[in-house]
Amino acid sequence: MRISTSTMHQQAVDTMLLAQSRLAKTQNQLATGKRVKTPADDPAGTVHIIALQRQLSASQQFTVNGTSAQNRLEASEQSLADATNVLQRVKEIALQANSGTIDAEGRSIIATEVRTRAEELMQLANRQDATGEYLYAGLSGATKPFASSVTGASYFGDAGTRTVQVSSSQRVVDGHSGYEVFLKVPAGNGTFTTTAVAANTGSGSVDTGSVVNPAAWVADNYRIRMTAPGTYEVLDGAGAQIATGAFTAGNAIQFRGVSVVIDGAPAVGDQFRVSTAGSEDVFTTLSRLNTLLGAPSSTPAQRAQFTSSAGALLKQLDQGIDHLQSIRAEVGSRLSALDTAAGQREDQKVQWNAALSGLQDVDYADAVSRMNQQLTGLQAAQQSYAKISQLSLFNYL
Repeated sequence: MRISTSTMHQQAVDTMLLAQSRLAKTQNQLATGKRVKTPADDPAGTVHIIALQRQLSASQQFTVNGTSAQNRLEASEQSLADATNVLQRVKEIALQANSGTIDAEGRSIIATEVRTRAEELMQLANRQDATGEYLYAGLSGATKPFASSVTGASYFGDAGTRTVQVSSSQRVVDGHSGYEVFLKVPAGNGTFTTTAVAANTGSGSVDTGSVVNPAAWVADNYRIRMTAPGTYEVLDGAGAQIATGAFTAGNAIQFRGVSVVIDGAPAVGDQFRVSTAGSEDVFTTLSRLNTLLGAPSSTPAQRAQFTSSAGALLKQLDQGIDHLQSIRAEVGSRLSALDTAAGQREDQKVQWNAALSGLQDVDYADAVSRMNQQLTGLQAAQQSYAKISQLSLFNYL
C-alpha cells in the first residue's frame, strides 16, 4: 500500500490533536472536579444526574416553603399565647366583679379595663406576619380581618386555610382563619347554655349546668318554670311538660341527661332557659361582660340576674381560653411536623448528594494517572512526528 507524504503528515497531526483534546478534557475535569460536563461524557449517567439535580432543586424549594410556614406558625403561636393571657386577665377581673364586694364604681373601673383588653385582643386578631399578610384573614391575607362593632367585632376575612408543600408527599396548613380562632368558640358548657329570664322577680340564679348522660340529651330549647312555692316544671321547645318536681335551692334539677342547679329564692312564675349551645365569638363575650358590669344590682332580683349572667360569662371565658389553647396545640403539632419534615429533607439531601457525587464528580487519583499517560502519549507523538516530518526522498539523492 502506498502512503503519500501528505497523508502521513495529516494522520500525525490528527493523532496529536486527538491526544491534546483528551488531555485538555482530563485537565478540565481536574480543574472543575466534575467528571461529567456534557451529556456526551456519560449519556446513561447524565439521565440519573438530571433526575438527582431535579430532586435537589425541589428539596430546596420545599425548604423555602417550610421556613415560610414555620415563621408564620411561630407568629401565630405567639399571638395565641398573648390572646390567652388577655382572656385569663379578663377572667380574673370578672371574678373580682362577681365577688359581691365590688360596688358600682369598682365595676366601672373593671369595665374600663375590659374595654382596654378587648382592644388589645382586636390588635392580636389583626396581627400580621413578617411579609405583611394578616395571620387570621383566611385566604384573604391582604384584608384586615377584624373591625370593632356595636356587639363586639365584624369579620372581613374568610374561613379558608392554605396548605404549604414541604416534601414530595407532605403538605402542612400554615395557619388558622380568624373565624376558626376567634368566632367559633363553643357557647355555654359546649352542650347547652343557661340564662335567667330578665323578667324574673325572685332572687333565683342558675348555674351553667353539666351533662350527666350525653346519650339522653335531646337538643332543644327548654324552660324551667316555678309553678308554685317549692315546685317546678320543665317545658320543651313546643311547650310540652317533660318533667316536674319539688324545688330545693341548691339541689340539682335533672332532665334528659343534663343537670342544672338553681340557687336563691325564685318567685312563682320565674323561668330559667336551658338552650342548645351554639358558638359565640370572644369579642361578643367581652362586650356582654362590659354591658353586665354596668347593669344595676341593687335589688335581690337584679343581684340574682347579675350572678346568673356573670356565672355564664365566666364559663364562656373558660371556653374561650380552652379554645385558644386547643388551637395553639394544633399550631404546635404543625411546627413539630415541619421540624420532622426538615430532618427528613436533610437526610435525603445527604443521600442524593452522595449519589450525585458518585455519578458526576471526578476520581482525582484516576484522573491524574490518566493525565500523565495522556501527556506521555502526546509527547511521544510530538517527538515521533518531529523525526518523521524530516523524511523525504530528496534526503537520499
